[in-house]
Amino acid sequence: QMQLGESGGGLVQAGGSLRLSCAASGGTFSKYVMAWFRQAPGKDREFSAAISPGGGAGLYSDSVKGRLVISRDNAKNTVYLQMDSLKPDDTAVYYCAAGRPSGGRQDLRNYDYWGHGTQVTVSS
Repeated sequence: QMQLGESGGGLVQAGGSLRLSCAASGGTFSKYVMAWFRQAPGKDREFSAAISPGGGAGLYSDSVKGRLVISRDNAKNTVYLQMDSLKPDDTAVYYCAAGRPSGGRQDLRNYDYWGHGTQVTVSS
């Protein structure tokens, strides 16, 4: 049973940056696709980014492409989300997830383990 814990959220002005981290324990981290999803107030949880078990280029939603970068360090069992040029619309609770999706990596139903989330608030 894998446990995930996010950190790094906070309040930032529009145009600013944040770096989220998600530490994993209790599982073989390097076997899992890792992803970040976000949920804004009153909205469904939506996909933001995913990265393959071995790392490499990430998969991004159109709304974050070019501004957010996902990376991972398998030696530290940690996945990161570097967030630049933040906008008020990026305000949400950000969740990391782990899975072995045979289907689409953008579908939250394909992920088995979830963290509790970290709040990101971007002021205008």
